[in-house]
Amino acid sequence: MKFLLGVLITLGSMGYVYADPESDREAFVKFYAERFANVDMQDHKDGAYALDKAKRAQWLEMEEFPPYELAVDEGRALFSVPFSNGESYASCFDHQGIGVKQQFPKFDMASNSVITLELAVNQCREANNEPVLDYLGDEMGYITAYMAFTSRGEHFDIQVPDAGLAAYEQGKQFFYERRGKLDFACSSCHMTAAGNLLRAEVLSASVGHATHWPAYRFKWEQVGGLHKRFIECNEQVGAVGLAPQSEAYRNLEYFLTYMNNGMELNGPASRK
Repeated sequence: MKFLLGVLITLGSMGYVYADPESDREAFVKFYAERFANVDMQDHKDGAYALDKAKRAQWLEMEEFPPYELAVDEGRALFSVPFSNGESYASCFDHQGIGVKQQFPKFDMASNSVITLELAVNQCREANNEPVLDYLGDEMGYITAYMAFTSRGEHFDIQVPDAGLAAYEQGKQFFYERRGKLDFACSSCHMTAAGNLLRAEVLSASVGHATHWPAYRFKWEQVGGLHKRFIECNEQVGAVGLAPQSEAYRNLEYFLTYMNNGMELNGPASRK
């Protein structure tokens, strides 16, 4: 499997695309099913709490009064505020923006690029002559937390059309490619070392990584999106964190979310 992934990454870097997303996903799921044979695949939506019984019990108690609850309430209020032209977020999304997070990220034929939920929120604002939001700011976190909350119980069904294969392949390459002073890839922690301890924390499996964002992290003391976590991970291995919603991170999210197809959404979530 490692040899095959290495070959695909090499070919992708040479400009060729030999992507078979569904075969990739099946191999991805099989890897975790064999590594964690006693864990139901759907339980990985809870991240490391699927692998650590003691911390899972603490986390479930905390979920009775979750720290992201206020963010969801703030997001609900912000989502309903009309723009200056009388339109609203509801006019920009299917089903008026309710229960649509499982559609994202998606490949957009018109722009020939991956559109994440956060990018779609700002595109909606731009289309209605409103200033864009800071991708790492509270307001973006609140709005996407509310939208994620309305999609709880839905399942990812991300599509990769032929035109999106290059973006998918670039995201896959990013996931498996080593970088930084520590020479780590995303897969180093979340495949090779998944289930092991890093300091005092159990490393989660990537098979559930896209399900629960945005998340309230106690380290951040705020709700933040998946790209904030990408930036943090890159910096932790001694690499340069890219800008949120950069093409590389959007493609990484595209690949990672496709790997999570069939998984139940349960965002927003709380994490340490």
